[in-house]
Amino acid sequence: MSFKSMTGCGRGSATAGGIRVEVELSSVNRKQFDVHVTIPKALTVLEPRMESLVQKFISRGNVTGMVNVTVSGSAVRRCISVDKNTAMAYVQELRKTARELGLKDDLSARSLVAIPGVIKYESIPEDVEKVWYLLEKSLRKALQALTRMRAQEGLALQKDLLRRFAALRKELDHIKKVAPTITEKYRTSLQQRIEKAGIAGGLSSEQLLREVALFADRSDISEEIVRLESHFSQISGIVKSSEPVGRTMDFLCQEMFREINTIGSKANSEEISRRVVGFKAGLESVREQVQNIE
Repeated sequence: MSFKSMTGCGRGSATAGGIRVEVELSSVNRKQFDVHVTIPKALTVLEPRMESLVQKFISRGNVTGMVNVTVSGSAVRRCISVDKNTAMAYVQELRKTARELGLKDDLSARSLVAIPGVIKYESIPEDVEKVWYLLEKSLRKALQALTRMRAQEGLALQKDLLRRFAALRKELDHIKKVAPTITEKYRTSLQQRIEKAGIAGGLSSEQLLREVALFADRSDISEEIVRLESHFSQISGIVKSSEPVGRTMDFLCQEMFREINTIGSKANSEEISRRVVGFKAGLESVREQVQNIE
């Protein structure tokens, strides 16, 4: 199962009975899930259903979009209504006023069109359930296109991350190789410094062993190496997962950063310090990529 990117876009449309619904979606990176789709005011009651459907396809990222509804043909008639009560009230008052002023009563059906609020036109039929059938269909198409695009980009991200993790693993292998030699190098260096300083009698074997033992304890990085190897093993398992892995990988990268920092502060080795710098630089690039994964 390949990774999924959080970046993508998709479109979908559906038409029936003179009603056409078009949906456009796009998504970008975000730590949590968030969705905001602009829809006609008359369909705001359908927003919870839309969000629920989006969540079935996407678990992480910021999803935005727009719904456009157009009506044509016989469906237009269902969007037009006449407020008879308002029309009746206007006509009664106008006729009454005309009689009082001695004016001719020339009201006609055409006059009703000019009266505010009598003729109402809604761009969407009142029965939103009929619209939901088309909206759901077009939304699914848009989501399917969006997830396909996210999967394609995710495959590229996966290949790149696997390459970067392999490079990090090599750095760790070098650190493991150098780590066992640190204590012996310190013992030799300590003896040479004592001899060079001309300290009378030098250090006894017991003092030298105690000093070397203290150094070995302070510079022991075996636990950190074991934990880093465990994190690499978990990364290998994550690649095979069918679930969203972005949050887990982000957490593991944070833990790896903490372990390599500790190694850098404890190791007391120029070679390991150089490897730690390279590891941290590579890990930072990995973390930037992980921010793109669902």
